Amino acid sequence: STGEVMGIDRDMAKAFAKSQLGAGIKLPTEGTVFLSVKNSDKESAIELAKDLTDMGFKLIATSGTCKFLQEQGLEVKRINKVMEGQPHIVDALINGDVDLLINTTTKGPAAISDSFSIRRTALMNKIPCYTLITAARAAVQSIRSMKDADMDVAPLQDYLKDAG
Repeated sequence: STGEVMGIDRDMAKAFAKSQLGAGIKLPTEGTVFLSVKNSDKESAIELAKDLTDMGFKLIATSGTCKFLQEQGLEVKRINKVMEGQPHIVDALINGDVDLLINTTTKGPAAISDSFSIRRTALMNKIPCYTLITAARAAVQSIRSMKDADMDVAPLQDYLKDAG
């Protein structure tokens, strides 16, 4: 959807963070990140995972993503998909053990069903969830920006005079 919120700043990462706050999404600056990405997104997930661990986040991931990231030298703990039995990712979400989700899905009924329950639980528990690598990258950059410096508030006119 479009038009519900806006974030403006001279820095894209801060503008994205402001847009998320405007939408009622509080990006975490610490905690645990769940990753489960489709094969075509795995290479891109390396950079995200490294950035997150550099900022002090712990990583958990489903088997394929976990194995791939571990092969890249990252510390990642494996967690079950819903269809693999309890305890699984939805249990972790309900228990408050996850602070951010990055979940891109493959096609197929089992993957779609698993993904739906994960995303629904994240929404119900107000846990930020990103389903595209580009959006996840923007969120990670925003988290780093929030950790590095306070966000400021300025009137819209201040930004307009700089553009003129």
